[in-house]
Amino acid sequence: MAVDYAVIVTYLAGMLAMGWWGMRRAKSKSEFLVAGRRLGPGMYSGTMAAIVLGGASTIGGVGLGYQYGLSGAWMVFTIGLGLLALSIFFSARIARLKVYTVSEMLDLRYGGGRAGIISGIVMWAYTLMLAVTSTIAYATIFDVIFDMDRSLSIILGGTIVVAYSTLGGMWSITLTDMVQFVVKTIGVLLLLLPIAVVKAGGFSEMKAQLPAEYFDPLGIGGETIFTYVLIYTFGMLIGQDIWQRVFTARSDKVARYGGTVAGTYCLVYALAGAVIGTAAKVLYPDLAHADDAFATIVRDELPMGVRGLVLAAALAAVMSTSSGALIACATVANNDIWSRLRGVVSREKNGEAHDEAHDEVRGNRIFILIMGIAVVCIAIALNNVVEALTVAYNLLVGGLLVPILGGLLWKRGTVYGALASVSVGGLGVLGLMWWYGILANEPVYFGLLLSLAAYVVVSLATRPTDAAVLAAWRERLAGRGAEPEPRAASESVSTAG
Repeated sequence: MAVDYAVIVTYLAGMLAMGWWGMRRAKSKSEFLVAGRRLGPGMYSGTMAAIVLGGASTIGGVGLGYQYGLSGAWMVFTIGLGLLALSIFFSARIARLKVYTVSEMLDLRYGGGRAGIISGIVMWAYTLMLAVTSTIAYATIFDVIFDMDRSLSIILGGTIVVAYSTLGGMWSITLTDMVQFVVKTIGVLLLLLPIAVVKAGGFSEMKAQLPAEYFDPLGIGGETIFTYVLIYTFGMLIGQDIWQRVFTARSDKVARYGGTVAGTYCLVYALAGAVIGTAAKVLYPDLAHADDAFATIVRDELPMGVRGLVLAAALAAVMSTSSGALIACATVANNDIWSRLRGVVSREKNGEAHDEAHDEVRGNRIFILIMGIAVVCIAIALNNVVEALTVAYNLLVGGLLVPILGGLLWKRGTVYGALASVSVGGLGVLGLMWWYGILANEPVYFGLLLSLAAYVVVSLATRPTDAAVLAAWRERLAGRGAEPEPRAASESVSTAG
């Protein structure tokens, strides 16, 4: 195991080193929060794939393959479909808005800050719980690697992510995510997948050993697939953690085509996880928990050195999602909630751009640190990860999907319709989860319908959005009308892609 330990320690040290390097580049708000909006297609595709394919997609995806066979790919597959839909239909418009948060987009579209602050609170709750559940996954990985106590594992993994995210913001996260993307590709697709299939005796032996439903593409059930589409496909369309990556693209073409490549990669990753899980079912038919399949096959079947690389891949998957959710949570908390509560509007003044930009970087850095400490503390105290993640996604989709997509697609939508949609959908989801149970499918089904009905009815019953607001909105969608962002000296070097 000494070689495996060396691989893991080297990987973790490299993450911290990249955080330090990223700090040297993050000299303005734009650089710190959205990497200066100048990632090329290569880095954009890699980092986008890294953030959406986290621990749930890797460890959980293999677990679903163990439990259901090839149809276990549907969870990660719907994530890929959501990313494809976002990239093809919406990413170009989102990138041209030149904003930092989803709530800022709602302010631009509907006018004023009433819809923005409520949506900011909902989005903050979602990103917080996403960061928490990602952080909890460190316990599983470090238990396999070092046989480490759960709380200590969470503190160790969380501290590393908080450190490099706080130091360099999105620049550090972009650099680490790119490395994590490469490590995941090598560890999961190029090493674990073929080794698992060979160890299981090949596909012919897998088919001989397992029931036929393990190879039925719809074996997991139509209702489950439909729920995955509602939660994950639609969740990809509106999550702050995903939008903040779209904002990093240097052009709308990069956002569209780079995101399409990342979405396609997700579809391949989905199938790979399901195949690995199916192979694990042949090798270990009686595991007590399906999610133990990944750790078990890595620990028992892989040679020394390769085992360390694949465990680093699992760690990379968790860290990429955790850091993306953390910076999204801090961005929303600072820009959409705290600044509004203080009555502060961030506008740079002539002659003060550098100092103000520096102060904004410091403020966002402090918020990442605060949110990071909160995430680690909550992760230590929280036991039911699945319920926490379900609440987060149900609130996101039930409360924010309709007003966001409605704002992009329906010009008759109004600020009062958006407020009603967020309030009715969010409260409806919470009430329905209390009535049906947190893990039931009905809350997100009916909550989404309530949100849609409230949006349409209230929008039609109230005055249309002011023509000047809509005109300004169309200008921003066309890539015009945004205030120029300060450029630091480091931005004279283009980010290759």
